Amino acid sequence: MTTTATAPVPTTVPEPPPRTGARHGPSTLRHGATLAWRGLVKTVHSPEALIDVTLQPVIFLLLFVYVFGGAIAGDTSAYLQFALPGVLVQTVIFASAGTGTGLADDLHTGIFDRFRSLPISRAAPLLGAIGADLARYATSGVIMLVFGAILGFRTSAGPLAIVAALLLVMAFAFALCWVFTALAMLVKDPRSVQGLGALISLPLTFGSNVFVPASTMPGWLQGWVDVNPVSKTADAVRGLLLGGPVAGPAGTALLWAAGITLVFAPIAVTLYRKRT
Repeated sequence: MTTTATAPVPTTVPEPPPRTGARHGPSTLRHGATLAWRGLVKTVHSPEALIDVTLQPVIFLLLFVYVFGGAIAGDTSAYLQFALPGVLVQTVIFASAGTGTGLADDLHTGIFDRFRSLPISRAAPLLGAIGADLARYATSGVIMLVFGAILGFRTSAGPLAIVAALLLVMAFAFALCWVFTALAMLVKDPRSVQGLGALISLPLTFGSNVFVPASTMPGWLQGWVDVNPVSKTADAVRGLLLGGPVAGPAGTALLWAAGITLVFAPIAVTLYRKRT
């Protein structure tokens, strides 16, 4: 009796399908939107993360108007009209610093390693973080305007002008978030990112006409205030909300925002790719 040996059938492991999501724009945007929603849900469920967009703007406005307003303008109501547009700019800029702190915290906890193992675009986590922060900027601005109206702030601007003021502030904060993103990629400790972010935010906001007119400052400081993009943004917001020049300050502020984005966005993305 003879047996016929059969040759073993070679087994092949099928290759996984290519990850096309990282190559197509719509998929990248969809993944980024999903992660942005994750960031918003995380913020809503973390009461301490809501302080910088809810309680902090209110505290800033109360302190500057009722502690310094009488000394600066002689009347808190008059100072409220001057200060609120500026404090709106300051608050959203401070909130933009949270972009870097949040990214540094995610890098520290290793969440980006988990994202890298998922079939999503590599840029989606970064886009999601920035998208969630844009929603935070808008929330902070709306809270400022509503609370200001409760205190007595009055504007003759229509809805379109108010929306334009918020969009202008958000555009400048969006540009600054690339600066803080690049900083987060360079500095590993979230607390260090927060401290260095303050070193950037404080000279920009306090060295401007956000709280007092530039004419009350020394001549050498007026030169910086006149070119400070925060001053231009505050002037444009005052023009939109209270009346006055808009085109010139708004154009300069948008040019600053575009320039900052063009410089720091590629740097931030390059550093992000190296870190993740």
